[in-house]
Amino acid sequence: MKFNATLAALLISVFCCGQTVFKVDHFSKEYYGKIFISDTSEVFSKGWVAIYNAQTNKQLIKVDAEELALSLHDGKAKANVKSLPYGEQSLIMYEDYNFDGKKDFAICDGQNSCYHGPSFRIYLATGQGFRFNEAFTKLAQENCGMFSVDAKEKKIYTMTKDGCCWHQSSEYSVVNNIPKEISIVTEEYHAPFYTSTVEKWNGKRMVASTAKSIDLSEEGVDVILSFKVPQNGKQVVLFNFNDRMLYYAVLKNKDEVEFSYPLEAVYQSHDFTFENKPGDMAVVFKNASAVYRIYEQAGKTGIITQVSGKTYHWQGHTKTQKGSLKKLTKVKLDNVY
Repeated sequence: MKFNATLAALLISVFCCGQTVFKVDHFSKEYYGKIFISDTSEVFSKGWVAIYNAQTNKQLIKVDAEELALSLHDGKAKANVKSLPYGEQSLIMYEDYNFDGKKDFAICDGQNSCYHGPSFRIYLATGQGFRFNEAFTKLAQENCGMFSVDAKEKKIYTMTKDGCCWHQSSEYSVVNNIPKEISIVTEEYHAPFYTSTVEKWNGKRMVASTAKSIDLSEEGVDVILSFKVPQNGKQVVLFNFNDRMLYYAVLKNKDEVEFSYPLEAVYQSHDFTFENKPGDMAVVFKNASAVYRIYEQAGKTGIITQVSGKTYHWQGHTKTQKGSLKKLTKVKLDNVY
């Protein structure tokens, strides 16, 4: 009987030690917080976060969470640690989010943002206390972690991503107590091309501009044929990527892509036809509006384009030529017939 009582006491002690309430203070003279962690031995644990009036000890806000990740500093929980986008983010943030001169609360409600990152509920300060705000909360739920705040410029910034190859950053101003998106920058990488789309609010609507670029020195890029066109200063490039796909691109301003083909890497698709005749080699492809023929013959290179019954001829500058269509006789590419 004595053994059972001792064992029971030990189990109760271990269980209790796993549940801990941390007090969070020194971020305000008016308020303090408490964080309850149900199992401190786990990285993510059930718990809750609450805010109290420092004078009356009255609970003002309480948020329950299925998963909380708490970092301690010398054994204590701190507020307002915000290392964005992937570093430590305190479970309690106390900042002015709507730029009305009053500080508001962001309370962590779990790991619901992108890639299982921390998410927050936003409570704005009003004359009647703190009120949950859906519009600001949406920014701290649908992006990567908490948003950043520029108090001087009165702007809010968010970031989200999808894998290695798609990132989006947004800038907001606050209009009538609601965050309004005024700028969006979307960056995409579909090897070997980089695309950046910028959307800006012009007072009436969002206006978008897109820039596409390529780094021809990137690993995997092998230039088959390249030359400049004297009449317009553009560069025509035919290259293969990873010894699998052939691409065509027209470059301006060194690495800016004006036009490229194909738009997508669909393997085993015959995007190009290679014509190999003695003294006359060519690569032919077409899209919905035109037929293109890149040729190399008798020491000359160029491209002939047929659009709506009209023919356009860009003859390459011989001294700028690099490579040769002969390289296509030595490599087997998935989209070349």
